[in-house]
Amino acid sequence: MINEQIRDKEVRLIGLNGEQVGIVPIKEAQRRATLANLDLVKIAPQAKPPVCKIMDYGKFKFDAAKKEKEARKKQKTVSIKEVRLTASIQDNDLNTKLRNAQKFLAQGDKVKISVIFRGREMMHKEKGEELLERAIDQLKEFGVTDQKPKLEGRSMGVLVTPK
Repeated sequence: MINEQIRDKEVRLIGLNGEQVGIVPIKEAQRRATLANLDLVKIAPQAKPPVCKIMDYGKFKFDAAKKEKEARKKQKTVSIKEVRLTASIQDNDLNTKLRNAQKFLAQGDKVKISVIFRGREMMHKEKGEELLERAIDQLKEFGVTDQKPKLEGRSMGVLVTPK
């Protein structure tokens, strides 16, 4: 809340340079703000009495937006890419899929390697586990896994994070 939006009878006022003015009536606080050609901003509405500060509200909002934009610039978003395999995949196809996984890991993305079981392939889960172990072994110089392959419905998967 700023200026006339503040409806409290008295407020604890903080001056322009951050000095404590004390508890003053709202009319006095608004008068001081207008004399300084600045805004009266309520910064702690839950306090008894509420805390208000004399500041340039437009500049405050601009600086806050600038800091938020700078913080967003510095953060890195990590996405999860998925490489899907089947239990009966051939070696050349497996190598192609693992090359893609290497590219994803080099870009800094996490990679989920999934083996999809169709029909009677569910009877031979050990083939899928063996295939995932081979894939993990080929990707060990690019990334690390934090858990063993686990079965989730009709697929078995493992998450590889970049080094």
